[in-house]
Amino acid sequence: MTTDDHLVDRQPTLSGAQIIAHLVPPRQFADATIETYRPDPDYPSQAEAVQAVREFTAASRPSGGLFRKRAPEALPGIYLDGGFGVGKTHLLASLWHAAPGRKYFGTFIEYTALVGALGYAEAIALLKGASLVCIDEFELDDPGDTRLMSRLLSELVASGSRIAATSNTPPNALGEGRFAAQDFLREIDALAARFRTIRIDGLDYRRRDVEGHAVSITPEELDAAVDRFSGSITSDKFGDVITHLATVHPSRYVRLIDGLDAIALRDVYVLSGQTDALRLVAFVDRLYDAQVPILASGIPLDQVFAEDMLGGGYRKKYLRAVSRLIALTSGEIS
Repeated sequence: MTTDDHLVDRQPTLSGAQIIAHLVPPRQFADATIETYRPDPDYPSQAEAVQAVREFTAASRPSGGLFRKRAPEALPGIYLDGGFGVGKTHLLASLWHAAPGRKYFGTFIEYTALVGALGYAEAIALLKGASLVCIDEFELDDPGDTRLMSRLLSELVASGSRIAATSNTPPNALGEGRFAAQDFLREIDALAARFRTIRIDGLDYRRRDVEGHAVSITPEELDAAVDRFSGSITSDKFGDVITHLATVHPSRYVRLIDGLDAIALRDVYVLSGQTDALRLVAFVDRLYDAQVPILASGIPLDQVFAEDMLGGGYRKKYLRAVSRLIALTSGEIS
């Protein structure tokens, strides 16, 4: 075992250059293609989404010949709207891999962090002219950041960039995200008519093969597992990690787990504060992107969100995190 002590001892920093370096698809989507996406035959909208992505990809490529017939003018943006675990990120990464030229892929929070690190003018100068800008997990629960991104997207499209985005809309009243696209398009009012919205229905693909609860082991079993672990692992009390996350900007969570092969969380308990719960959701997203498994004692991690949270406005985010926590503790993280 190579122990990196504790997560709470890590004080990550993240420069603008480091953020830019991370604007690529997560590790588990490093080889994602449209061909490797597995549409669920019970949900035809998934196959329809694949076709829409193919068309968007084809429209981004050069015509290839002086006398080739010009294709109909395609919209410069595509917006994938659907529940968690239906493969939106896979399709978004597929677009990125297929696109020519300079391109970027990041979460909503990574782009807002880039603006925070570099300033708006420098960030737009860096991104402007990119062939494709992919935005995963577009947030609608922070009006200020959403307006900032709306302005940024307007300038990018004006520079000739194509935009692809996925939704991550919190309000429960939106009905599993069905109207998320409309809210998103209203926020980018000048671009609304230039985006093709694709609805993707379906069940969480992580739950097709992984059922039950997140795996929890006894404190003694956790000690033994940490001792025999062959890679780099941290070991912390769950409550200490929750406290530490409040001191680190979510854009730096990716650096918090940099170089780790696993983390151990002791004495997991039900969270009572929504702010802490939302930070944990952001942290779980980064763990999942980096394919860092979790060893845990205490209550199963899929039960960490209180019932009133699961029934509230951020239900969609919590359910996505639950799905990922089950995968991260079961070994089914590919």
